[in-house]
Amino acid sequence: MGPRVLIVEDEEPLMLLLRYNLEAEGYEVDSVSRGDEAEIRLREQVPDIVLLDWMLPGLSGIELCRRIRARTETERLPVIMLTARGEEGDRIRGLSTGADDYIVKPFSVPELLARVRALLRRAKPAHIATLLKAGDIELDRETHRVRRAGQELHLGPTEFRLLEFLMQSPGRVFSREHLLNAVWGHDVYIDERTVDVHVGRLRKAIGLPRRPDPIRTVRGAGYSFDETFAREEQQAASA
Repeated sequence: MGPRVLIVEDEEPLMLLLRYNLEAEGYEVDSVSRGDEAEIRLREQVPDIVLLDWMLPGLSGIELCRRIRARTETERLPVIMLTARGEEGDRIRGLSTGADDYIVKPFSVPELLARVRALLRRAKPAHIATLLKAGDIELDRETHRVRRAGQELHLGPTEFRLLEFLMQSPGRVFSREHLLNAVWGHDVYIDERTVDVHVGRLRKAIGLPRRPDPIRTVRGAGYSFDETFAREEQQAASA
C-alpha cells in the first residue's frame, strides 16, 4: 500500500494520465473533477498529498487550498498546484495561498513524479521509507518481511498491510471504518467486525513471550500502534 494521492482535475485525459503513472509508481490514487467534491472527499479521508488544478468547477483550486490550510486536520497536507497560468504573479498567488509547489501545464510527467516524491520525503518520510522500525519490530516494504527481535514473522497479506498502515502513524487512533477504507479499500463491502478478526490475527502473528503488545485497543474508538511501545522496549532492554 503506497502513499495516497488525491487528484483534483477536471481535464479527464490529464487526470487519467496522472492516475496511470502514479499507480504505476505504487501510489494509491483517488480523483475528483470538482472543487466542492474534493472538499467533501477531504473531510471523509485525508490523503498523503493533493494534486490540485487551479481552475475547477464548483470551487476554485485557490479557494480549496485556502480551506485546506484553514482546517486543523489538513493544515499540513502537501499540495501541488497544477495550472496553465505561468506568470510570476500567478505563481506567487498560488504559493502564498498555501500550495507547497507549483507546476505549469503542459508539464513533464517524470518531473511531476519527482516533485511528488520530494514533497513526500520532506512532509511524510515514513510513507516512502523502505524500512519501518518501532521497538524491536522491523517491516520491510520491498521484501514484504517482518522481523521482531531478529526473528522473522509470518504475516498474511492483509495483516502485513494492516501493520504497515498502523506503523506509519504511531499513536494515532484509527476507527474500524478508517482501517477498512485504508487497508481493504472503499469499494470493498465487508463488515467492520472483520477488522477485529484481522487485528487478532496480527497480534497473534507478532506476539512473542515477555514482549509487550504494540497494538492498542481504544474502547469505542478503534486501534492504534502504541507510540510508547519503543520506549517500553528500551526500558526492558536496559533493565
